[in-house]
Amino acid sequence: MPPRARRARGEIEKLPSGSLRVRVYAGVDPATKKRRYLMETVPAGPAALQEAEAVRTRLLGEVGARRGVSTSDTSAARQSERRQGEQTVAAIARFAGVSAPTVSKVLNGRSGVAPETRRRVEAVLREHGYRRPEKVSRAASIEIVFYGMQSNLAVEIMHGVERVASAHHLAVSFTDAVHQASEGRSWAQDLLARRPTGVIAVRMGFTSEQHALLAASAIPLVVLDPTGEPEHPVPSVGAANWSGAIAAARHLLDLGHRRIAVVAGPTERLCARARLEGIRAALDAAGAPLDDRLVRIGQWFAFEDGLNHARELLRLPDPPTAVLCGNDLQAFGVYEAARQAGLRIPDDLSVVGFDDITYARWCGPPMTTVRQPLADMSSAAAELIVALAAGEQPIHTRMELATTLIVRESTAPPR
Repeated sequence: MPPRARRARGEIEKLPSGSLRVRVYAGVDPATKKRRYLMETVPAGPAALQEAEAVRTRLLGEVGARRGVSTSDTSAARQSERRQGEQTVAAIARFAGVSAPTVSKVLNGRSGVAPETRRRVEAVLREHGYRRPEKVSRAASIEIVFYGMQSNLAVEIMHGVERVASAHHLAVSFTDAVHQASEGRSWAQDLLARRPTGVIAVRMGFTSEQHALLAASAIPLVVLDPTGEPEHPVPSVGAANWSGAIAAARHLLDLGHRRIAVVAGPTERLCARARLEGIRAALDAAGAPLDDRLVRIGQWFAFEDGLNHARELLRLPDPPTAVLCGNDLQAFGVYEAARQAGLRIPDDLSVVGFDDITYARWCGPPMTTVRQPLADMSSAAAELIVALAAGEQPIHTRMELATTLIVRESTAPPR
């Protein structure tokens, strides 16, 4: 029985100049008994890869026509190994000028790769939109990435994620991005090594490089309470901050307050801007526009913001009768500033917070605040992770859950 003819295959090689050389095996020369190849070079440029793919397809067709084999037959094995348009690890390695094991180390967050080499491989992964095959195994866990674990809301968020994770037999773990950065480590690379089912990033932004690295490794990512308008196609879950702030402002207006001050969070944060804009909208609608002289912008959502800014506000010749705060911690700072000034809450000053952390109901007097459904928000984020990991495309990729005004004893009509 005569030996089977070797199947034609095409290779794309990146040359030092940046050009791409396409080489297709064309059989054995009957005279010299040496292998023959059809070769063409594609000049460097933004569309070089697409042109090289077209050249490879054409050359495969020419070889196939000589042998009576269709181009679709020659590419069947290759197409069965990866989705159409997806690059293989070997192809990424050629474009980056490294070995396939080096690309694998980058995708898996392993050590042994020089920083410059790692950056070059990551750039090629982004440039060619590499996506790892879905069949790659993952750890049975959902990873929560916090930007600083000192957050008073972290426990509630973890409880919400665990509620969904346990129903799907998944564990829950967490990463502190601030702590890792202080040690010179990359949270994204560490996650690649652990290969969780998915990642929930809490109140933090991330770079294009970090997003592309997780996407290339087929690790689903969802943002909880995004800090800004997303620059990447990443699903997110947040709270209705604007409507929550409107409800808080209307509550004070209904009590009769008109000289209302605001201690807002840092306005580079999406939630802080939405809350401040909601307050403005409510006061404008009531014919009592917000006095910009009574607005203070905090550096953080911190106790110190409320304390220092409230001290200034309460020293004004005509001080406010009420203060709306960006969160409960700032409101606690206002409580302390009022105590130092010899003022009583709510008799002399009404105070409203935002978040409804546990301590808000225990302070004296119990705080009026806007409740964020953090446990429900984090559960919704976990449900998105489970769906994405199963290959499903969610109908809604940006979710906002309703907030609720909780009226307690820190607000009353002005004197």
